[in-house]
Amino acid sequence: MTGFLNAVEKAGNKLPEPALIFFYFLLVVMALSAVLSTVDFDVINPVTHEAVKINNLLSPQALTVTISSMVTTFTSFAPLGIVLVAMLGVGVAESSGFINTGLKKMLRVTPKKLLTPMIIFVAMFSHVAADAGYVLVIPLGAIIFMSVGRHPLAGIAAAFAGVSGGFAANMVPTGNDALLQGFTQTAAQLLDNTYTVNTLCNLFFGIGSTVMITLVGWWVTERIVEPRVSKLEIDGDYQHNEDMSSYSVQESRGFKVAGLVMILGLAGLAALAWPETSLLRASDGSLTSYGAPIMKSIVPLIFLIFIIPGIVYGFVAGTFSSGKDVINAMNESMSKMGSYMVMAFFCAMFIKAFGDSNIGTLVALAGADVLKTMALPGEATIIGMILLTAMVNILIGSASAKWALLSPIMVPMLMAVGISPELTQAAFRVGDSTTNIITPLMVFFPLVVVYCQRYVKSTGVGTLVSMMMPYSVIFFTCWSIFLLVWWALGLPLGVNAPYTYPIQ
Repeated sequence: MTGFLNAVEKAGNKLPEPALIFFYFLLVVMALSAVLSTVDFDVINPVTHEAVKINNLLSPQALTVTISSMVTTFTSFAPLGIVLVAMLGVGVAESSGFINTGLKKMLRVTPKKLLTPMIIFVAMFSHVAADAGYVLVIPLGAIIFMSVGRHPLAGIAAAFAGVSGGFAANMVPTGNDALLQGFTQTAAQLLDNTYTVNTLCNLFFGIGSTVMITLVGWWVTERIVEPRVSKLEIDGDYQHNEDMSSYSVQESRGFKVAGLVMILGLAGLAALAWPETSLLRASDGSLTSYGAPIMKSIVPLIFLIFIIPGIVYGFVAGTFSSGKDVINAMNESMSKMGSYMVMAFFCAMFIKAFGDSNIGTLVALAGADVLKTMALPGEATIIGMILLTAMVNILIGSASAKWALLSPIMVPMLMAVGISPELTQAAFRVGDSTTNIITPLMVFFPLVVVYCQRYVKSTGVGTLVSMMMPYSVIFFTCWSIFLLVWWALGLPLGVNAPYTYPIQ
């Protein structure tokens, strides 16, 4: 394992800067699209019911569109807004000392031996706040580990494994449940127009997976990853408060007042969302569907939930004396995001070009057709489904985009051999989660590289991939087996979720 990871890191670190990688990939995709656009493929897109055709991105019309839409492609890049808005609020809470004091208090009551599973569990729970875990939990993992004398990159790895590698593990329903359910039900009705899928059809399996991923991630972090990264010298420019064991009376008072403000704010939000006629609910009364206003407001809510207590703490504890200090805290948090914004620009351009070319669609559908023709037994088919999803995830990062392409083929195909849509969806989620943490094309991957570089300047794509590879391989193995065992024991996948579909 050590030799393999050394090879991965050495090869990966020879790659250019992430921004340049995305730029080179952009050029490759454009050139490849020009070549493949001259070829006729017989792969049928189940959404359009037409043969997949590769679009030539080097045609005059396509180049004109690319140049004219360059600004909007960048500004509409979803992770950019999520990261910047959330970091404004978190930056104020961090600069004022609110987060630092909270960590000190948490460290006093949490045994050091349980810090790793605590971080992984909290990271998985952050899914309820959409992608907030990437900008909140991952950097906190580094701070917490460094506070107790452990290597910060091990904290980043543990948090990243929970947030992204354990993406399908949920203790509570999230918007992603509703998003995937819509695609699954539509695909199932291609074969059986009366079939319905419950939004919570994978909830119980997700709860069980949370426990499993926490334990497995704990073992991987402390037995494989931490001994490896501990050899890396901490030479970054991140300013860290070494004394995490004490705090002043004024700091404690500021935290109590700010904490009370945060609790009251959350209670007020819950009171507003509770009525069935609440404006925060979707038209069908749901709070967790993607159409619910509260789900669309997650990032602004994170901004408010952190900036208001952060300001209160700052003035009570004496770290802020005027509004200018608050603005300076925001400026400081944004000054650290320059390298991420550069990477985000080229990442946005590449993802847009990759989607417009239809190359990703062709690869995904061709892989699905191969699996379909193999006619494997049920257990092997599920493993094949997980493996196919993992391979496609290297090229298409969005879970919704992948499932929109794969579900119309995989769901009816597996129904035809007696496997329920709910079980197929669970297999998809396992494959999607376990490879998120090793593909540089995942939209938040460059951000995690930036987090690492704050502590170890030499961190490159290869360093992060080699850090996360043990999690990916072991998560994939254990989670696949866990799903098969869950199935063999007949444990419920979720609400109204059968394992088998009665073949007509």
